[in-house]
Amino acid sequence: MIWKFKESSESSKRRKERLDRCIKARSDTIYSLTSYKEALYLVLPRALLVFGILLLPLVLDEYWNKVLVITCVIAILAMSWDFIASAGMFSLGQSLFFGMGGYSAGVLNHYFGLPPYVTIPVATLVGGLLSSFLLFPVLRLRGVYFAMVTFVLPLILRALIEATGIFQGMEGLSGLSPLPNAWVATYLIIAGLFLCFFGFRRLMDTDYGLILSAILDNDQAVMAGGINIYWYKTQALFIGSAAAAFAGAFMTHYYRFVGMSAFAMDNSVLPVAASVLGGPGGFAGALLGSFILVPLCESLRAFGSWRIVFYSFLMVIFVVSLPEGIFHYLARKYHQYERWVETE
Repeated sequence: MIWKFKESSESSKRRKERLDRCIKARSDTIYSLTSYKEALYLVLPRALLVFGILLLPLVLDEYWNKVLVITCVIAILAMSWDFIASAGMFSLGQSLFFGMGGYSAGVLNHYFGLPPYVTIPVATLVGGLLSSFLLFPVLRLRGVYFAMVTFVLPLILRALIEATGIFQGMEGLSGLSPLPNAWVATYLIIAGLFLCFFGFRRLMDTDYGLILSAILDNDQAVMAGGINIYWYKTQALFIGSAAAAFAGAFMTHYYRFVGMSAFAMDNSVLPVAASVLGGPGGFAGALLGSFILVPLCESLRAFGSWRIVFYSFLMVIFVVSLPEGIFHYLARKYHQYERWVETE
């Protein structure tokens, strides 16, 4: 396929062609390959992603391994946001899902003495169910109205915990059971990251994902086709919130503490910023954005209070210069090349 557009300054003499690199695509996931070189061309980016992240814990020191863990957590929250957005729901409530998972794991461990390998999977399901139950009545809301509800709910829960003192109120639950060791913790969150990334991508390639994409494009047309979009939105909300709840349950045992900070706005804002920076849709942009945003934030700590200024300035530069997202820009450059050709 060839995209053509004219050069602004010499529109009558030259034009730029954008050409695909000789890989025939029968669909988004099925290719017609004729050589090992073409196979390597397709496999290389995915292999670099998987082996690169798997090798990082072996080459980083203790401090940056902790940064890697936090980066993976934010990446899971960002992909969770991207998945929920793919069903037409703009959420600002990742901290709600994160906190639900965190408190579920903390309560199960603190009050019932269950070990982490039980509390984390149970809290993942319980967090997803509680979040879906809370948001089910507002699934008919769209756009900013749905976002406002998801933004307010974590604030309400924080105030409720502070006012009633449940779950030890402002002090939170501390002294929780730790994960076996740092290596288990690091590779557990990396496994969760890969499961979310490849699982979400696989799900969106099925007929189920096609329906979610159709709901995003035109929910009225989908309803006219006899499909209950609210049932599909509920399922998407449960899947996305369960992924975020897993991140919250993991961090509860990683820090051996859970408190009102689990509902902090940072857990809602950072995932959205990472998705916008990397490029929403496809989940790779959310992943890439998180692996840029979190390490960048840590690298700028040496600048003290100026860190926020540099950080915000760089964010603005990225968003303005690459509105499609860094990943989509790089993917376009990888799969296509451009050249100038003479015109008559």
